[in-house]
Amino acid sequence: MKKLQIIWMIIFGLSLNAVEAQKVVCKIKGSDTVLPLSQKEAENYMKKNPGSSISVTGGGSGVGLSAIMSGTTDIAQSSRSMKMDEKLKMQDAGKAFKEVIIAYDALAVIVHPSNKLSQLTREQLEGIFTGKINNWKDVGGADLKIIVYSRETSSGTYEFFREHVLNKKNFGSTALLMPATGAIVQSISQTPGAIGYVGLAYIEKNVKAIKVSYDKGKTYVTPSVENAKNKSYPVTRPLFYYYLIASEKTLAPYINYILSDEGQKTVLSEGYVPLK
Repeated sequence: MKKLQIIWMIIFGLSLNAVEAQKVVCKIKGSDTVLPLSQKEAENYMKKNPGSSISVTGGGSGVGLSAIMSGTTDIAQSSRSMKMDEKLKMQDAGKAFKEVIIAYDALAVIVHPSNKLSQLTREQLEGIFTGKINNWKDVGGADLKIIVYSRETSSGTYEFFREHVLNKKNFGSTALLMPATGAIVQSISQTPGAIGYVGLAYIEKNVKAIKVSYDKGKTYVTPSVENAKNKSYPVTRPLFYYYLIASEKTLAPYINYILSDEGQKTVLSEGYVPLK
């Protein structure tokens, strides 16, 4: 087998190092939003490059970034940019890192399918998630208590939603903090009065995504890949990979694959927004 490999390389003018360089062994950890995309990209990469081993786990953006600081993961997947205090910790530890945007995402607000409401303004969402509005009748819906579901504070999605939808106001004290995005989808699908927020790729038939207005009700836009690409949907964000520059040579084949046309086709097919 080894002889055949060498003959094949000689014929096509390839070196042993060029072939071996495509093997990637690494761990990816962090954002639940990015998790399904990383899992699919890793699966496709390992199929194309036998001998590669890429493990992917979630837990939240903060968890992934902490893991790269502690050296327990090779790549931190994140739905938010690294904070200044995190950058300073990396700097103090002498760990130079690189930030790469691998895709974009639209953050969707979802409710139970039985909810007759199909649209809300940013101001109404702020009222609901901060606890000032606690009955659907107050926003034109049924006389039903609102049950708010949110990600935990370690989640990049939690921080992005708080900053860009709640105008940096705190979530209400009755908000139920969930450990994973999948748990939010499941809970809302079983709770008629529920509302929450998830990345676009997590929208399923058993929940309903609602239109959002950022101009006080003049226009309402549906969360979709198309509307995120044309920038008409207001709640969009980049998705990141962070890794140490010291590991760049080892990780480059996989990173380059995700950024390639083939990798970006997977971005689109998995319900995310490609870079181009």
